Amino acid sequence: MSKKESIGPRRVLEALAVDGDGKKQVGGNTAIPMGKNLLSRRGFLRTGAVLLTAASLPEKSFASIFETSSPERRLGFYNTHTGEQLSTSYWADGAYQPEELMEIYHLLRDHRSGDVRPIDAGLLDLLYSLSASLGTNEHFHVFSGYRSAATNDMLSKNGSGVAKRSLHMDGRAIDIFVPGRSLADVRRTAIALKGGGVGYYPASNFVHVDVGRVRAW
Repeated sequence: MSKKESIGPRRVLEALAVDGDGKKQVGGNTAIPMGKNLLSRRGFLRTGAVLLTAASLPEKSFASIFETSSPERRLGFYNTHTGEQLSTSYWADGAYQPEELMEIYHLLRDHRSGDVRPIDAGLLDLLYSLSASLGTNEHFHVFSGYRSAATNDMLSKNGSGVAKRSLHMDGRAIDIFVPGRSLADVRRTAIALKGGGVGYYPASNFVHVDVGRVRAW
């Protein structure tokens, strides 16, 4: 990866201290509204770091288990619904990389509505640790990343086993398949990491991982 300007959580918060109408204000775990019209990929990337939230760049996250001297954290994703692929170093030079994060947010968007929201950095760090623990550089095949409230409500009403208040709506959960590794291995490894919740769905060929409370089903 070419060297790019890095940005830390505090600088992100400074960048977000904008208009007083509340439309871009961020606090706690509040995501940034993107208006009634969905952003195009180019428009989304152009907004830069101002789309990052306090929740998506935690001062302390799952990343604290890594060596601070690690040169980079790289992840690969394959969106099973759109066919898009991405391999990127989302963390380098001691900080999260905003442009790479934007690319991840776009790929992990709600494929039904096209809605894009930030993905919790702790979840990305958990995936990085999961990949390392599995001993693989394969792309994560993604069945569901971010999920809008409307999509989640629709799936929940259709009896798809979707929680009404799913962590997918907060960008804190993802459903994955790892090529070359059995679902059972992915499940077992994710549980051992104790980074959050782990759900096992062999009939649908994916494992759910999130950065909520530690639990398994």
